Amino acid sequence: MSSVQIPLSDLERRARNHAILCTIGFLILLPIGVLVARYTRTLPYRWFWAHWITQLLVSAPIILAGWSLGYRTSTVLALGHFKDPHQKMGLALLVMYLIQIALGTAVHFAKFPSLFRGRRAPHNYLHVTLGLVIFVCAQWQVHYGLFTEWNFATGGLHRVPTSAKNVWLALVIVFWVLYGAGMTLIPRQFHQERQARKIRDDDDTIQKDLDKSNNKAAA
Repeated sequence: MSSVQIPLSDLERRARNHAILCTIGFLILLPIGVLVARYTRTLPYRWFWAHWITQLLVSAPIILAGWSLGYRTSTVLALGHFKDPHQKMGLALLVMYLIQIALGTAVHFAKFPSLFRGRRAPHNYLHVTLGLVIFVCAQWQVHYGLFTEWNFATGGLHRVPTSAKNVWLALVIVFWVLYGAGMTLIPRQFHQERQARKIRDDDDTIQKDLDKSNNKAAA
């Protein structure tokens, strides 16, 4: 008995491509950018630019293309926009991603050294926290899309391959394992930052003493 493989419809292909692009953007590229920062910031390299290029120049076109495909798929289905959990979370992820890009820019270019004396500004902690929130939400979002939304939106004629679900699980596990391992570098990072602050404070003290000596000499 022969079985006939029914090809994907245009709608299914659009939904599949949406899923692939968003998975690549949120579960592969953005985590790579975070792990680059986590593992290289204690090394004598300019890690920020690799982090920034990955998070914005590489990830943004893929994320925006995937999000656009999802929006157009909802339009074709005539189900409305931002009504079910998958659509709402998709919008929330896009907004959080844009805010995160703005926060990352502020963290790098608005350090306020005179205010925080070389220590992290509050928006630095917010940047890290929001990044982790995005990953948790994105992992949930992809899971919901694979296990629930696909059948709901396409009618379930074609099942999501088990391999796709396994890839989702692997990406989640690999990221958190690597991120957790990278956290062991935090003591080294804090030590380097303390040393940098000490050098800067010593330089400031020397400069103040020189200024006092010059003022006395000129008096």
